[in-house]
Amino acid sequence: MAIATINPATGETIKVFEPLKDAEIASKLDLAGRTFAQYRQTSFSERSQWLEKAATILQQEKADFAKIITLEMGKPYQAAIAEVEKCVLVCQYYAEHAPSFLADVPIPTDASHSFVRYQPLGVILAVMPWNFPFWQVFRFAAPTLMAGNVGLLKHASNVPQCALAIEDIIHRAGFPPGAFQTLLIGAPKVAAIMADDRVKAATLTGSEPAGASLAAAAGQQIKKTVLELGGSDPFIVLESADLETAVATATTARMLNNGQSCIAAKRFIIVESIALEFEKLLLDKFEGLKVGDPMQPDTDIGPLATPGILQDLDQQVQTAIKTGGKLLTGGHPLSHLAGNFYPPTIITDVPPDSAIAQEEFFGPVALLFRVPDINAAIRLANATPFGLGASAWTNNHQEFEQLITQIEAGAVFINSMVKSDPRLPFGGIKRSGYGRELSIQGIHEFVNVKTVWVN
Repeated sequence: MAIATINPATGETIKVFEPLKDAEIASKLDLAGRTFAQYRQTSFSERSQWLEKAATILQQEKADFAKIITLEMGKPYQAAIAEVEKCVLVCQYYAEHAPSFLADVPIPTDASHSFVRYQPLGVILAVMPWNFPFWQVFRFAAPTLMAGNVGLLKHASNVPQCALAIEDIIHRAGFPPGAFQTLLIGAPKVAAIMADDRVKAATLTGSEPAGASLAAAAGQQIKKTVLELGGSDPFIVLESADLETAVATATTARMLNNGQSCIAAKRFIIVESIALEFEKLLLDKFEGLKVGDPMQPDTDIGPLATPGILQDLDQQVQTAIKTGGKLLTGGHPLSHLAGNFYPPTIITDVPPDSAIAQEEFFGPVALLFRVPDINAAIRLANATPFGLGASAWTNNHQEFEQLITQIEAGAVFINSMVKSDPRLPFGGIKRSGYGRELSIQGIHEFVNVKTVWVN
């Protein structure tokens, strides 16, 4: 795959980048290794000051960064602005809290003095996706840099300008040049980088095959990985729910990022008694959404990121219909538009035990399922290989605990949309990955948790 900016709204190739040669990769690895030796000695005060400066740059130049995001991967411009603003928050969060998260922890034992000390590991590789090209990187970079590690970024090949802009922000903020470097390389180069002794661990957000490939390469070297992979998140609506609020949130949750989000609601599981009304309300919402130029302020849905994603999504929709699904709206690429546009789509009656019902639909497509009660809803919610997030809607407090306890996911949101928040750990179980990002758990993933015993 070429490393290039290709506008997904028009198909126009804007800029093509030459991948790094092996000698250039080696030079960057060498710089990263040499930088870590000095950077690990910097104080929390220095790191916090630099990270606060990065937050300031992001805030002051968010309009420019948002334009790059929208140009390269197609999300509506206002959503791109919101993404950059979220990066500001994660930088500020770790600048403030990392010193306490990484402070020595005294533990009473029969030693004179015993405690846990957190120390950086070294060079950490991040393999990041295109769908949130700034946020995914900064939620890695902020805790990694505050912990005293240095970062290497292998970003998705369709967002090279985002990758270079992030490197520039971090350098302008005051971090040493080798503390964070972008590698413009293809996926086949990753295994060799993982084999380099200076690289101590890696994190990946992306597809299951990509995660399996990185984990295998890291496993060969006995190096740690954190994986945040796909999801087919359930959105459960029970009889006592505030239906209008649930439908409005369902629309937002499914259409987030043009439907291209691992934590987007994808399977809508509705109890029979309210299913027909929910279906009608959701259909009305979907048909009211405007698809078009993502730079325009009144656009709700922009293009999918690549022609391949568009083709794959449409193939899944056609398979779902052939399997027995009933199409309520949408269901075909918008061929009258030049880019990779797919309309908001609703499919009902897909057999829950069919292979297609187990897949992740990465685009603006909602699958609706009817169930008799909460027990059936939870069984269906868990009946996929994924376990990232889940949203459940009820005003019956007795149902809260059952949903929270029995749903198999890394996060359960009651009467709210699943989202990531710097204050809370984020990650999945089953084939949605392992490990956690964000909060105190995220910064502890890539440190040496050292036991100290003094007599």
